[in-house]
Amino acid sequence: MVGPRRPQIVLFGSSIVEFSFGKEGWGAILADIYARKADIFVRGYGGWNSRQAVQVLDQVFPEDDHVQPSLVIVYFGGNDSKRPDPDGQGTHVPLREYVENMRKIAIHIKSLSEKPCVVFLTAPPVNEVLLQALGYYNRTNELCQKYADVCVELCQEIGIKGINLCNAFKQHDNWMTTCFTDGVHLSPVGSNIVAKEILKVLKEADWKPSLCSEALPLEFSDIQ
Repeated sequence: MVGPRRPQIVLFGSSIVEFSFGKEGWGAILADIYARKADIFVRGYGGWNSRQAVQVLDQVFPEDDHVQPSLVIVYFGGNDSKRPDPDGQGTHVPLREYVENMRKIAIHIKSLSEKPCVVFLTAPPVNEVLLQALGYYNRTNELCQKYADVCVELCQEIGIKGINLCNAFKQHDNWMTTCFTDGVHLSPVGSNIVAKEILKVLKEADWKPSLCSEALPLEFSDIQ
């Protein structure tokens, strides 16, 4: 571990997180904004759902680690909300189980320190027209919205921050054609929406100390 020690921000999720440090990705946007202020760690696993995430919580977030993250941003739901495959081998997770898995993730992260800061990102919508043209019928915006809504309800119930990406994307003109690279994964436009929503939450949160980038000191700013 190199020093000086900065606040640690962990991005935990599936491919939306794994690819977030790509060109103009939302993780890269955050890393640029928090340069010299906080360290951002990516723990993204393409194709994963909340069921797999629960299995690795102790490894990704060890309770006995002497340095715990200041903020964890969690994204699961896109793969969970896919329609079940006939052979049962897909990534679909039933709605009730999804909620309980997300609850377990939140409880574990909140147990790591006295003042854990957690933000859940919901599943965004998809370009259903493009996906169906490509022969993929297992993702629908109806299911994305349903899983997004219950995730936000859970956040309200247990007192953590939640960002409904389904709603956020749909507020933008031409979101279906501009926010995705392949109908599912995020374009620079989609990533910019995610980053803006996260920054808005961090600015408005009453956490002490604040994790808003403007509130964090610039490392070595006093060195001439």
